[in-house]
Amino acid sequence: MRAEFLVVGSGLSGATIARMLADAGRDVLVLERRPHVGGNVHDHVHPSGIRVHTYGPHYFRTNDADLWTFVNRFSRFHPFEAVVKSQVEGGLENWPIAASYIRREIGTEWEPGFRGKPANFEEASLALMPRVIYEAFVKGYTEKQWGCAATALSATLARRFDVREDDEPRLMRHKYQGIPHEGYAHFMENLLDGIPLLKDVDYLQDREAFRAGRCVVFTGPIDEYFGFDLGRLGYRGQRREHQYLPDVDWAQPCGQVNNPGLASGAHIRTLEWKYMMPLEEAARLRGTVLTREFPFTPENPGEFEYPFPDAANAMLYEAYRQRAEAIPQLLVCGRLGEYRYYDMDQAIARAMLHGKRLMKGLGGGYGPNVGV
Repeated sequence: MRAEFLVVGSGLSGATIARMLADAGRDVLVLERRPHVGGNVHDHVHPSGIRVHTYGPHYFRTNDADLWTFVNRFSRFHPFEAVVKSQVEGGLENWPIAASYIRREIGTEWEPGFRGKPANFEEASLALMPRVIYEAFVKGYTEKQWGCAATALSATLARRFDVREDDEPRLMRHKYQGIPHEGYAHFMENLLDGIPLLKDVDYLQDREAFRAGRCVVFTGPIDEYFGFDLGRLGYRGQRREHQYLPDVDWAQPCGQVNNPGLASGAHIRTLEWKYMMPLEEAARLRGTVLTREFPFTPENPGEFEYPFPDAANAMLYEAYRQRAEAIPQLLVCGRLGEYRYYDMDQAIARAMLHGKRLMKGLGGGYGPNVGV
């Protein structure tokens, strides 16, 4: 089969690029090796009627009005502002950590546990808080999540959280926050509506069967594209255990409770999905569904979720990136293609940028995959 643009992967990055190209009247074919579209942006309905996010919670948020308008083309969103608690010493405290909590526990004259230029995640975290707070909230969660010492991880990982001055309960403070009213699976199907798409097709197993006149947009793992011939990049995934409690209406005070303590078990968080549904709809349902997430190191690329944040993997990715950029008519992008964690709004914005660059190059054809 042949198309002007061949998009491999129907997650947020691939689907957004495909949508932009299709809206511009270009010939696009999307290939997806899973039996459903959307990559990890997928959900399903439990027999109880409770909607469960298949690959972990997806909280959509953005400050970009144009991006918010774009996603609302494909679904109406019900308002949802995630609230996260951490299980600390038998109680539940706000996450991110509030400076007011630190003052209550440590005193008003508290000092960070590290000064200077952080060389790793632990030092970067301690630069934000006293050690006792770090060990209660951050250390165990992080080491369970990544399966290694916090000192082995990149300092840049600590940019994903902060210490807040007030007791703000919301996880994020973005202007626009919500979840698709009819679910993420429906949203992703609408995003790809009308675009030729083949599911249960593994492009890497039969590349000769599919040809692109202008460009192959590959959104899978960049190391898998090259057959892992320089070595495997590190990833972490999550195994998920679901529990239905038929006689419990609400089991937690919020949708996500972090479980940072090593003694609490191997899981890092417990999710209660009814909180992520429209409240009037959730109130009509009997029971509740909890999901516990257990990090592991996957071998199957279909289970890759989180690029591993350390120097060795950054160097290996750079070697693969340079190879990809030298290949004409190839664009490797997305979280797995660029080996970088993106929030949903970031993934869409990045894909839009790639899409604009692809269309800008239509006059003279698309050249090598130049990073943006």
